[in-house]
Amino acid sequence: MAVLLTALVGTIGYVVLEGWNLSDALYMAVITLTTVGYREVNEMDAAGRVWTMLLAVAGVGIIFGTVGVVAEAVLADAASGRRERRYMHSQIEELRDHFIVCGYGRVGSMVARELVRDGFAVVVIDVRPESLVTAAEDGLLTVTGDGTSDAVLIQAGVTRARGLVTSIDSDANNVYVTLSARALNPDLFIVARAGAEGADLKLLQAGANRVVSPYTMAGRRIAELALRPRVVEFIDAAMSRGHLAFTMEEVEVRPGGPLDGQSVGALRARGVFTLAVVDEPGTYQANPSDDRVLAAGEHLIVTGAASQLRELSLEA
Repeated sequence: MAVLLTALVGTIGYVVLEGWNLSDALYMAVITLTTVGYREVNEMDAAGRVWTMLLAVAGVGIIFGTVGVVAEAVLADAASGRRERRYMHSQIEELRDHFIVCGYGRVGSMVARELVRDGFAVVVIDVRPESLVTAAEDGLLTVTGDGTSDAVLIQAGVTRARGLVTSIDSDANNVYVTLSARALNPDLFIVARAGAEGADLKLLQAGANRVVSPYTMAGRRIAELALRPRVVEFIDAAMSRGHLAFTMEEVEVRPGGPLDGQSVGALRARGVFTLAVVDEPGTYQANPSDDRVLAAGEHLIVTGAASQLRELSLEA
């Protein structure tokens, strides 16, 4: 704007002082401001030459000064990370049905890797710069801040997210994150990490759908490996995508969907085997008969070829 304004003033000056037409005056003003150094358009008197000198000095100061200011602003923007944060924010704004992981420690990083392996987008929230750098190096979107803050959760897209995993090493913070996330998105599926004994009840009361204690899980897994190692290895192989010719999946029967009113036998004919029907969390109908009719709201634990289960999930 400063350059354009100066060019306009210079043009008017040539029109007034030298009586030139608008085209010649504008041409002379531009070549003077840009210090190109072409010859004079027309012969000039003393007033015109003084005006040209003033315009040339103004052009050097304004144009090169503007370039310096813009360059300084660009470098400062890049050095401060604002540009990267804006780019990250724009990418997060486009996400739908993604997962948010609060706390990118040993547990959180493992959770994020498994979610990415299953094809989901993940946004990491953490206050520790080193954790955010690690998450960015792992190719994840990051938000700097405390997951207990509503503003930070909204920036991470909690209102559009499919689920949230809070794995902070503080039970109090996990409870607060759960409360905040549940208030912002009542339909969000929340999995929370519990450290101390009794924290699981508080997290469930705060609104978590599932609570996991890494220490309890580790102890249970060690015992299961000691008692029935092949069963555990088989289930792990089925749950890890691409390791075997089949996999296991959870499918919801949606009201009015293709699965609503179908029988277990109809799914078996397609090569999809129903291991259990879940009416509500913790209640399973294992190995249902072929004439068992599926109803809306039920969840199925099924196994079969990965491609078949993917098609089934898309239908549901």
